[in-house]
Amino acid sequence: MLTFNPGWDGDGQPLPDYTDVRDIQKSLKASGAAFASEADESTTGPASCVVIDPDGNPILIDQHV
Repeated sequence: MLTFNPGWDGDGQPLPDYTDVRDIQKSLKASGAAFASEADESTTGPASCVVIDPDGNPILIDQHV
């Protein structure tokens, strides 16, 4: 499973500016992507979603900040 962590740099340190997981999810939904799980778009802070790529592979977008 591929994992992306919005809000963290390559060393796992918080970034001052980043695109929130919910905004990423909204953009992917608008493009027709399929999801195995979704972040609650009415919340803020840590959240995650799992999108399925065209080959059926899960991609975890896991925000810890």
